Amino acid sequence: MAEPRKIKVLIVDDSAIVRKLLAEALGSEADIEVVGTAPDPFVARDKILSLRPDVLTLDIEMPRMDGLTFLKKLMRFHPMPVIVISSLGQASSKIALEALQFGAVDVLAKPSGKYSVGELRHDLPHKVRAAAHARLQRAPAEATPVAVRPPIAAGFHPGPAGFHPGNSSAVIAIGASTGGTEAIRQVLMDLPLACPGVLIVQHIPPVFSTAFANRLNDLCRMQVKEAANGDRLTPGLALVAPGNFHMTLRKAGGEYRVSVQDGPRVCYQRPAVDVLFESVASIAGPDAIGALLTGMGMDGAEGLLKMKRAGAKTIAQDEASCVVFGMPREAIRLGAVDHVLPLHRIAGELMALSAVAV
Repeated sequence: MAEPRKIKVLIVDDSAIVRKLLAEALGSEADIEVVGTAPDPFVARDKILSLRPDVLTLDIEMPRMDGLTFLKKLMRFHPMPVIVISSLGQASSKIALEALQFGAVDVLAKPSGKYSVGELRHDLPHKVRAAAHARLQRAPAEATPVAVRPPIAAGFHPGPAGFHPGNSSAVIAIGASTGGTEAIRQVLMDLPLACPGVLIVQHIPPVFSTAFANRLNDLCRMQVKEAANGDRLTPGLALVAPGNFHMTLRKAGGEYRVSVQDGPRVCYQRPAVDVLFESVASIAGPDAIGALLTGMGMDGAEGLLKMKRAGAKTIAQDEASCVVFGMPREAIRLGAVDHVLPLHRIAGELMALSAVAV
């Protein structure tokens, strides 16, 4: 019986040290093979054609041609799954998020003081496996300028200043992983200002989560911010779990607030969707709506089932619109899902289920 085919990876980074660290992080994985490395996009272009890798890891800051420019060319002429490897600076994080908009499937931090080599060895193989299963999305010709908020989607009518949703006790909880930054962006851009409070867990490294929340705040009608411990959840506000911290919902003095804390990884993740969903099931019960979007693995499936058993309404993104169908598939398999919908219909269903008059 023939052995299963290994996932072939090409590493592109101008730093020999980083190339070595990435190769070592993948070297002990039985199902992954590093077929080559390249110090810049020009060498990478030739190796892509000769080695035919399944997944590319791509540095953003390189001489001769930066990673974002190369990514745009690659996704136009030779689309393939790309994991962006970026430093943890705010400027680099913003560029990495732009790379996700142009077709990269995931982002990972370079090892530094805040992100250890041990964490890299844990996270990189998982992301490579997810990328190998990714359904590539069509990238835009140009990025949407963040200073321009989108037109209101058909059927949505945000209320005037001071308008409050009809069900102010409703809570929307959203979880996602691979492909999730763009999926969450689309859902939130389609939500009106008159929206119940939203809690978001996206598998994303520290600092990148800050840039992600800031970008969403620029694009969306509702306010979006990275969650801090004790933040109050109110209508018209979305809170994004910080990278490397779990986020849970609690109730104090009749108000919803969030707790942001350290803790063991759940389903190999921190933040974990299951941690959020289980707390929402316990605290908000039938006033909650849960949505599980694109992602690899099982995180969120058990939590969504607990939400449904507590009386919450539940949604999963359908396979055709997912980058990776793993997390929604597991939730559907468990019987945790009331509605399976394409991405473009999820915001409207969230509004319908929360009984908000829009």
